[in-house]
Amino acid sequence: MSAGGPHIPVLINAILKACGPIEGRWLDGTFGAGGYTKHLLDAGAAHVMGVDRDPLAFELAAPWVGDYGDRITLQEGVFSKMDEYADGLDGIVLDLGVSSMQLDLAERGFSFMRDGPLDMRMSQDGPSAADIVNTADEGMIANILYHYGEERASRRIAASIIREREMEPITTTLRLAGIIEGCLPRSKKGQSHPATRSFQAIRIAVNDEYGELFRGLMAAERALKPGGQLAVVTFHSVEDRMVKRFLTARSGNKGNANRYAPETEVLPTQFTVRSRKAIAADEQELKDNPRSRSAKLRVAVRTDASAGEVDAKSIGMPTAGKAKG
Repeated sequence: MSAGGPHIPVLINAILKACGPIEGRWLDGTFGAGGYTKHLLDAGAAHVMGVDRDPLAFELAAPWVGDYGDRITLQEGVFSKMDEYADGLDGIVLDLGVSSMQLDLAERGFSFMRDGPLDMRMSQDGPSAADIVNTADEGMIANILYHYGEERASRRIAASIIREREMEPITTTLRLAGIIEGCLPRSKKGQSHPATRSFQAIRIAVNDEYGELFRGLMAAERALKPGGQLAVVTFHSVEDRMVKRFLTARSGNKGNANRYAPETEVLPTQFTVRSRKAIAADEQELKDNPRSRSAKLRVAVRTDASAGEVDAKSIGMPTAGKAKG
């Protein structure tokens, strides 16, 4: 995909509406192809910092970033460290889906529809998907598939991966996809590809995406100024659950389990949630951009309470142990 190619940021109109008027200093923690950053700048943001761990994102942005002058700053890194890059922000936006530019490049190894090296590294360094698939033990692979991809056939797939890699290392996307397909019933028309959940799970493990989200939410709490807005777009249930539980806990909406229990101390809340129900794509966006079908947007506003810490288990962050390699 070229820098000038079509890219439709998911739920961008919903973000601009929920967070408008857009002004001040924003941080786009998942810069990707730059779609959110461009829309934020065009909508009135004084400055946007674009953060991405993938060096390719900034290479592709080179032809157009100059158009915005000093209103845009690019920062290579992870959004879990955003508070080290900026503070006192008026807004933060996170799009947790894998970038279309990564999916479109076979050599990045993200897609089970294109043959390429089994890589999946967003930052292009560290252990790859091939390292996990070929060195992790059967139990670890099954845990990754089940906890990160919610794949019910995780044990069956893990056992098949072990058998296949003993004959020859698994180094390409289509070979892994074929192994997974052989373990599952053929998908019916309209259903997702059989390898969808497993590829998602392995990608999440390679890039520590759940850990990154957990740490990123706390970093956003530290980086936003009072009145600053946090907008997070998720694409599957685990991520949405983590964001929802984090915002619920930080807004003090923990529910009243027992009305007869003694009153507990009311603690300061770090966020005010704009809407308890996630925002989904409208009919027009679903028509224009099928990728938005599973997307959910949650928006919250930072209060003036001091930032704190949250326990990973309390917001439902899955863990699969430490993979070898």
